Amino acid sequence: MLTDDQLLRYSRQIMLPQIDIAGQEKLAIASIVIVGLGGLGSPVAMYLAAAGVAKITLIDDDVVDSSNLQRQIIHQHQSTGQSKVESAKQRLLSINPDIRIDAIGKRLDLTLAEKVIFEATVVVDCCDNFETRFLVNRICYQHKTPLVSGAAIRWEGQLTTFMMDQKSPCYRCLYDEDSFTDQSCSQNGVVGPVVGIIGSMQALEAIKVITDAGKVAVGQLTLLDGLDLSFSKINYRKKEDCPVCG
Repeated sequence: MLTDDQLLRYSRQIMLPQIDIAGQEKLAIASIVIVGLGGLGSPVAMYLAAAGVAKITLIDDDVVDSSNLQRQIIHQHQSTGQSKVESAKQRLLSINPDIRIDAIGKRLDLTLAEKVIFEATVVVDCCDNFETRFLVNRICYQHKTPLVSGAAIRWEGQLTTFMMDQKSPCYRCLYDEDSFTDQSCSQNGVVGPVVGIIGSMQALEAIKVITDAGKVAVGQLTLLDGLDLSFSKINYRKKEDCPVCG
């Protein structure tokens, strides 16, 4: 049951009929795993903390560099050289001291993924490499844990959600594990607001999954072109021969 302080803090969400008190109570017991505390993970973490998610697990093995500050808005100038997950934890607790933050300063591997995803309500993929994305997808499917995936580079971004049920596609249905090479911001560049937009959309999808509000982007890849501020959508299907969910 929500306290009087919580009813006041989250009143603007609670007044939405799609969330209401029942939805806020779901947020108050939800557990989110965020993989990557960079440009995407920054707005995801801050919006979910502000929304009242009970527990947020942060996973990233990197430290804050001055070149991160142009887009990774959860970190501050004085965070330079600090672990990204510790920097993010401090910021999130300053936003909402009533939630629980687990900061794991490690690169996600199979053992860690099995442990944290098993306990999660939703996983939000904000990482920057395909190896981790495919690993997260496999473990999320095994545990039937919804996965919200986002990516951004240069002026472009994309978003989709996987519910990990028998009828809907997974990340491996969308991307072939052998056909893609990693593209980094350090090599290609990225404009800060693009990751902010995609990260905010990921947080929105996570809230919708938890509260059962609206329609999530299952089987639909949303693409953003920041140069002309246009959105397009591509529908995709479950592959019967998918090695993960087929």
